[in-house]
Order: sequence, then C-alpha cells, then structure tokens
Amino acid sequence: MTRSIADHAARRILVLDGAMGTMIQQSKPDEATYRGTRFADHPQDVGGNNELLSLTQPQLIRQIHDDFVAAGADILCTNTFGANAISQADYGMEHLVAEMNAESVRIAREAADAGATPERPRWVAGAIGPTNQTASISPDVNNPGYRSVSFDDLARSYGAAARALIEAGADLLLVETIFDTLNAKAALYAIDSLKDEGLEVPPLMVSGTITDRSGRTLTGQTPEAFYVSLMHANPFSIGLNCALGADEMRAHIRAIAGLAETRVSAYPNAGLPNEMGGYDEQPEETAGHLGEWADSGLVNIVGGCCGTTPEHIAAIARAVDGKSPRRVPPRAERLRLSGLEMFEATGIAASEDVA
Repeated sequence: MTRSIADHAARRILVLDGAMGTMIQQSKPDEATYRGTRFADHPQDVGGNNELLSLTQPQLIRQIHDDFVAAGADILCTNTFGANAISQADYGMEHLVAEMNAESVRIAREAADAGATPERPRWVAGAIGPTNQTASISPDVNNPGYRSVSFDDLARSYGAAARALIEAGADLLLVETIFDTLNAKAALYAIDSLKDEGLEVPPLMVSGTITDRSGRTLTGQTPEAFYVSLMHANPFSIGLNCALGADEMRAHIRAIAGLAETRVSAYPNAGLPNEMGGYDEQPEETAGHLGEWADSGLVNIVGGCCGTTPEHIAAIARAVDGKSPRRVPPRAERLRLSGLEMFEATGIAASEDVA
C-alpha cells in the first residue's frame, strides 16, 4: 500500500478528508453521548473529548469517514488528534490512549476498505496532534524560563500514540497542526525511535500551522524555516493546515513549494472564523482557491481543516481532478540552516567544512 500511494501521488493530486471536529459538532453530542454506557460513572467531565467517541460512538465516527470517502477523499485521517497522554490527562483518560488510537484506525480502515477500488485505493493516516502544551514558550509571563512540559514528556506521549497507530495498521502517520517546531521534533524523535524497536514505520506527513497574518508559527518561525527545521525527517509530504483560510494561506504554501524536496500538502480552514467562531466560506469558494493552486503547480495533496464538510471535499476533489501534481525537485547539495528564519549559504557545498 505504501508503494501504491507514492505511485498515485506521482500521477495525480491526492485528496485528504475534511474536519473531523466540525462533523462531530454538527451532531451536537452532549455529555451523555460522549460517556456512552461504558463511562457513565467516570468521575470527570468528558464533553468535548472527541477521541473518546471512537470508543463510545463508533458508528458516528464511521459515518463521518464514509461521508468523506463518498465525497472523494483518498486519505482518511483517524479520530486521534488528541489521543495522547498529555491531552487526555485533562479528562483523566490517559490509560485509554492505546485503545483510542487502535479503535480509531480500525474504524477508518473499515471505511477506507469499503470505499476502495483497484483503480482508486484509499489510505488511512494516523493523526497525531500537537498536544495542548508547548515546549518553547512559558505559560507563566512572570517566569520566562518555566516550561509546563519537557521534550522527554512529549516524546513519551507521542511515541505511545504513534506505536498504537502503527500496530493498528495506519498507512501513514500525520504529525499535524504544528504550532511549535520543538514539539514536532519530539514527535519525530519518538517515531524514529520506534524503528529501533523493530516497528516498520509508515511514511510520514508533516503539517504546520501559520497562526495569523504575521506569516509565522506561534513560536515565530517562517514557513521556510519551518521546512528546513524538519526536512531531516525525509517526510512523504510537508505543508500547512488550520488557522488560516485558503486566501490567507496561499503565500505560505507558495513559499514551502519553492523549497520542498518532497510533496507539498495543504488543507486550509473554510475561511477565517466569524464572530461566533463558525465558518462561512462555501465549498465552491474553497475549491476555487485550491484548484488555482493546482493550476500553479503548488500542491500534491489537498484537503480541508476546520469548518470543512464533505461538500467542501467533494468540491475540492472536482477542482483538482485531472490536474498534474506539483513536480518534486531532485535533492540538491546545499547548506540550509534555520532559526526563526531560514539561512542558505550560497556557493558552499553541504559537504564542505565550514569554519
């Protein structure tokens, strides 16, 4: 299956699914829905714990996947954005992380297999969110050196989630919505360490988040610096998702597309949120933007984040159908460094000693 996705990605633009959280909220689940019968007596509130629904309301999650398959999604993301020990600690459910990830892969796999044909296979991407902690920024304005989480804490949390996704049979791992590159480095370190334990790690998708019109991640990196910071992982794809609508995201995708020696992914929100926190951008508008990106040779994988529905994904699939994917350039020897911004040394080969 992994060779198959590379072959398909070389011939056409692949379509990622839309927003799991948006679709869950459309059903307006209450506290009892989240709890189900199994967790009726759990001592903490669990409302909003979307990952728990893979255990208590699997039919709801399956229907969402089915709807995205019917809309034309090639890649289904598992309902595991917050299925890690750090995030689940808010609900007192750290002990369920492995089960949440495994069940979410099973549900997505059933939907993917049901919608697959020999000509149009479907793949399951194990989603790994950023957690609700940051390793780079102090949460205490009076103590800039304080951190609420360590690199090792993050690596353990990410590693346990990734192990469960891999063992359950995910075709890809998607480290997404990265607002802090140090968090992402902990995830990549943990995933790479699983190879030492004999696990066969599937291809890796990496997706960052430009948080506002500043054009930088929350921790201050430009898109170019973000790419350079993580290119050592040799990801199957790298790109951006969340926070911005397509109109605001285009310049940042173009910046990554001008550098990336791998595939570029983009799954923006359905525009910017309105004053009520909802999303008003209509499917054809979102699709119009992504179709133009395809025409301009910027993308290999497209989809939707917050506010996007099966209708958005169907429109996006139509907009990129038959269009050529971005050409992945060959790797070149060059010295690129990154802090908050990228630095490229011109006229110096990467293999030369630099005093």
